[in-house]
This record gives sequence, structure tokens and C-alpha cells, in this order.
Amino acid sequence: MDSPVPPRRTTARPHSRDRHGRGMRGPIAPPQVPLAVSRAEAFDDLVRDSVARLERHWPQLAGVEFAVQEVPRSDNGEVREEDDAVPLGRVTEGGGSRPDRVIVFRRPVEIRSRTRDERALLVHEVVVEQVAELLGLAPESVDPRYGQD
Repeated sequence: MDSPVPPRRTTARPHSRDRHGRGMRGPIAPPQVPLAVSRAEAFDDLVRDSVARLERHWPQLAGVEFAVQEVPRSDNGEVREEDDAVPLGRVTEGGGSRPDRVIVFRRPVEIRSRTRDERALLVHEVVVEQVAELLGLAPESVDPRYGQD
């Protein structure tokens, strides 16, 4: 009797990205290129730049906390639906050990701006308006170029 021939075993090589001896593929874009920055990180950078511009002229802003939220929410985390217009920012006054806080809402600002330059201008205007409300001043006195760009 003939013994059955065992099935031929092929040794499966693990798939590697080193095709044709060229080495491993690198990232699509290096970290210093803007493609590697998410929209949220780019928006945070715009807010930081705007705050830095204002803090040079208003040193009392050093004690103010600036934050970015996706959409307007109440203190308990619910989306605020009672407002007719969607706000672009909000000021919450601190109490006790809590500092004053300026919040910029990312999604409403992004929806109202088409380009990065428009977004940067709108973010700065929102930050100026909220700082003016916090300080009890007109936006033009916080930033003399407010509304001119």
C-alpha cells in the first residue's frame, strides 16, 4: 500500500513593508509639516497666538484661563439648546480658587470660516470680545485693530 503523501507545507513569510529592498516606508508627512497637525491642534494654536498677542498689552490676563470646547455646553455637560444663536465664545467668572475663564467654541467658529486666515481672524475677534466682556471694556479698547481686518 502506498502511504498518502503529506500535503506540502509552505512556510508563510510574514508580510513586510520592505518591498524590493527599498527599506521601510516612512511617515506620509514629517511632524513639522502642517499635514501632521490635526484641526483641533491647529485651532488651539490659533487661540494661543491670539492670547499671546493680547497678554503683551494686558498683563492682568496672565491669571485668566483660556480653553477650547467643541460645542457650547452647559456646566452639567448638556448641549445648550435654549439659545437662538449659537455662541462663538463664553466667559465664566471665577470664584474662590477658580480663575476667570474664557472659552472659545471650535465647531461654530470653523463653520463660519472658510480659510485658515478667516479662521485666525475670527478666533482673534472672539477672544477680544470675550476679554473685553471680562474686563468691562469695549473690544476696540482691548485691541485697537478690532473689526478693521
